[in-house]
Amino acid sequence: MSIPAPPDAAELVALLDWYRAAGVDIAVGEEPVDRFAASLPARRASVPASAAPAVPPQVAVSLSSDPGETRAIAAAAGTLEALRAAMDAYDGCLLKKRATQLVFADGNPEASIMLVGEGPGEQEDLQGKPFVGRAGQLLDRMLGAIGLDRSRVYIANMVPWRPPGNRDPSPEELALCAPFLIRQVELVAPKFLVTLGNVPTKALFQTTNGITRMRGQWRDLVVGSHAVRALATLHPAYLLRTPASKALAWSDMLSLRQALDAAG
Repeated sequence: MSIPAPPDAAELVALLDWYRAAGVDIAVGEEPVDRFAASLPARRASVPASAAPAVPPQVAVSLSSDPGETRAIAAAAGTLEALRAAMDAYDGCLLKKRATQLVFADGNPEASIMLVGEGPGEQEDLQGKPFVGRAGQLLDRMLGAIGLDRSRVYIANMVPWRPPGNRDPSPEELALCAPFLIRQVELVAPKFLVTLGNVPTKALFQTTNGITRMRGQWRDLVVGSHAVRALATLHPAYLLRTPASKALAWSDMLSLRQALDAAG
C-alpha cells in the first residue's frame, strides 16, 4: 500500500483556516494523541466491577457569570455610548475571549426601524459591525428594494461576540447577553422591530415556534420597558442557502414598507 505524501504548505494553511472557521482556537493537550489508535477495540482482560476505578460524578460547568450582572450593567447605561463602553469592558462571557472584538451595532440610532440578528459571523467579528458579510450584502439589497438603507435603520444582534464556528448562541449565552440587546431597544426606542431568523424571533417573541411558522406575522411586543410593533422574517444567511425562500422574505419586506407608509 502506498503511503500518502505529507501535506504541503498550502494544504496546511487551508487546514488551519478550516480549524479557525470551525472555532478551534486552542489545543487540548501538550502531547499529540493518535485518535485512530484510540478508537480501536481495547484488548484487555475483563476487570471485576469491584476492582474497577470509581468514575467521578460529572459536574456542570458554568460557562459565564450570572445574567443578573449584565442586567445591572445594562440598566446603568444611560446612553448607547455608555452601553457600548460597558459591554466592551465586560469580561463575564466566554464568547468575548474567543472573539476578535465587540460587534455592537450599525446604522442610525435615531431610526424608527431596528433589525435584530442572532450573532456576528467571521466578517462581522473582523470588522466590528453587524451584517457586513455576504448575508449583510443581501440584507442591504433587501432594504434597498423597499427604499431603505443603513442610514434609516439600526442593526444589532442578540449576542455581540462571535460564537465559535458561527454556531447558534447557546441558551446560557443568550440569557447572559439579552440584557444588553434589550437595553439597546430601550435606548433606540424604535417604532418597528424586525427579527431576522430563528434565534432572535424565539427570544424576543417569547415563542417556541420556528421562524417558518412565525415569519410574516406582526406582534405587539414589550421589550424591556419599550412597547414596539414587531415583524419576524427570514435571516439573509438562510436565503443564501435556500434562494427559493426569497419570495417569502420579499413579502415580509413589502409588509414592512406598508407599515412604514401607514405610520407616515
